[in-house]
Amino acid sequence: MKLFEPDLGAPYRVAFSTRLGGASEGPYASLNLGILTDDDPESVVANRRRLAAELNVDAETATMAWQVHGSDVVRADGRGIARPGTALERCDGLWTDEPGRGLMLLAADCLPVALARANGTPGLAVLHVGWRGLLAGIVAAGARALGGGPLRAAIGPGIGPCCYEVGDDVAAPFRERFGGGVAGRHLDLAGAAERELRAAGAEAVERVDLCTSCEEELFFSHRRDRGVTGRQGVLAALR
Repeated sequence: MKLFEPDLGAPYRVAFSTRLGGASEGPYASLNLGILTDDDPESVVANRRRLAAELNVDAETATMAWQVHGSDVVRADGRGIARPGTALERCDGLWTDEPGRGLMLLAADCLPVALARANGTPGLAVLHVGWRGLLAGIVAAGARALGGGPLRAAIGPGIGPCCYEVGDDVAAPFRERFGGGVAGRHLDLAGAAERELRAAGAEAVERVDLCTSCEEELFFSHRRDRGVTGRQGVLAALR
């Protein structure tokens, strides 16, 4: 299993997963975490349990979300990530201040983001950041859930400006908000997300800076694979 683990300081453990180290086969090989694909659900559950065990997180009390490309961030309630059919909150952000409570969100080109309090009072959030959610204010909502700055943040792998070609319907609002350096024919989603994170109180932002579309051996990519693909993501917890 290959993970990218940013250092957000004690007492946080954060890992951005790759497609390596799981039980799935075919276009979902091998660490597919997305059960709403045509992958075998038992393989997906096994993958989630494997990742949780790697981080010493209890899969039965961790929390996921039904991601909708919005800006809602809710408190994690511990309903589990290894039981197919479990009803999930419709949101794109989760937060907790409970030690041991795992938070998981998925992505296959959008950015998985972790946000942590840096004021001595532990608190942690994970965000699913696509272009819609970023414009809708998902980053600011995550910061508000943690009570504002100071914060530390990490941006996981996502589609890079090398591959993220967009139309003017997407580029125009990004240019208006962030300036021309972020959006033209191609969108720099991670660059825009970092600006939002710093504006929201993040004193330090660590980035993986690998393109999910370019790095086929490492990552699933919805755009590259035309929808027939798995999901990587972020798993985080207070130690």
